[in-house]
Amino acid sequence: MKKLLTLSFVLALSAWGSVWAQESDETAVYNQYGVKVDREELISEQRNNILTFESKNKEYRLWFDNRVQVDGAMFFGKNSEDFDKIGNNASIRRARFAIKARLPHNWYGEVDVDFADGKFELKDAIVQFDGIKNVSIKAGNFKEDFSMEQTTSSRYLTFMERPMVCKALVPSRHIGLQVSYLLNHFRATGGVFFQTIAGEEELTNVQDNNKDYGRNQGYSFTGKVGWMPYAKDRSWGLYLGGKASYRTPKTEDAPGDWGGMRFSTRNATSINRKKYLDTDVIKDVDHNVLYGLEGAAYYGPARIQTEWIQTNVDAAKDNYKFNGWYVHASCLLFGGKQRFNTAEGEFTQPQRGRKWGDIELALRYDYLNLNDKDVYGGAGENFTVGLNYWINNSVKIVLNYQYSNNDRYANGKGKLIVGHDIKGNPTTDYTKVTEAKGKGGISYHMLGLRLEVNF
Repeated sequence: MKKLLTLSFVLALSAWGSVWAQESDETAVYNQYGVKVDREELISEQRNNILTFESKNKEYRLWFDNRVQVDGAMFFGKNSEDFDKIGNNASIRRARFAIKARLPHNWYGEVDVDFADGKFELKDAIVQFDGIKNVSIKAGNFKEDFSMEQTTSSRYLTFMERPMVCKALVPSRHIGLQVSYLLNHFRATGGVFFQTIAGEEELTNVQDNNKDYGRNQGYSFTGKVGWMPYAKDRSWGLYLGGKASYRTPKTEDAPGDWGGMRFSTRNATSINRKKYLDTDVIKDVDHNVLYGLEGAAYYGPARIQTEWIQTNVDAAKDNYKFNGWYVHASCLLFGGKQRFNTAEGEFTQPQRGRKWGDIELALRYDYLNLNDKDVYGGAGENFTVGLNYWINNSVKIVLNYQYSNNDRYANGKGKLIVGHDIKGNPTTDYTKVTEAKGKGGISYHMLGLRLEVNF
């Protein structure tokens, strides 16, 4: 009994001492889980209108990265009665909310979501380590580093929408792991990727393919190299890049379409929901190989950018090739300068030339061909003129005029439009139609406006 009383006294004294020590430390703070936390004062400020919190030793930084893009578009001059009317409309193109953080010991985290038009989508969910010299390792859901136009942030796009070849052939966000290397004027990336998780539809397809059929989610290997001579000169520069990706079908597709691949895009803004260029699902695909070249140059206020991309689809029935390209050029008219982000191999926010901002004049031609053998996905081209008013670090106004010109097969899911043979007789036989590219399909004009704020 004496030993028991002694042990109880010791335990009670120890507990009382612990409580006393805890209460005596007036600066101690405990989180909701009862764990004592480290504390450090943060400096809060706006940096180019972005709310930022940073520690004095600069090892911790947290900031918000929000974006709203309000679009409107009208369509006119449609030349074919074989198609339904295109409705004019307005929409919230992007309503993004993101939190990003630089953490001690070379770690980085990011969560980025979109609520455009009331629909939730996960964009970026990233865990990143930068503790190896010249190397960055990134995991999560993010854009594959394949196309410089595709990876360019939507806040800094030259036109309202990316060119058709990027929307139809280029991969965007997928779950994966990527390693990047950057040294002076050379950069290289390589990664392995799986399915995309963007919204409810993709998630349901992934789960149903897994639960009902036990299907593997598919995979991709994507790599890219870039060369940037004169990278240290901020006033002018040159960039050349090459890229490739080996891809298998993914379980983000509906269970009935699994094992196939589909390539499609809209000509213009997302307001026009009609996809005239569309191969429909190509069945029983083993894999496809995507590859391309890209280049850019800038000098003072002027810049030019181009990409050529092709995909080879290896299907049970046949092998198919689809390709496209674009070139666009722009110039700041009031003394501004173009900026190139060498770490990412892409253009970023330009430097404005006046206190009131700057105006950028831009021209673009883009082309996409989804016709090959017995797949008639259509071919089309766009001629686009743009004016960008860069008001300040946060506000931009974009005005686009675009003429879209499609061939006879660009009517959605490979449907044929009647053409004419050499004798002038109506025919749907692809081998006998004599009309040149762009004839017999729909062509139309678009005038689009975007109001954008980043904060």
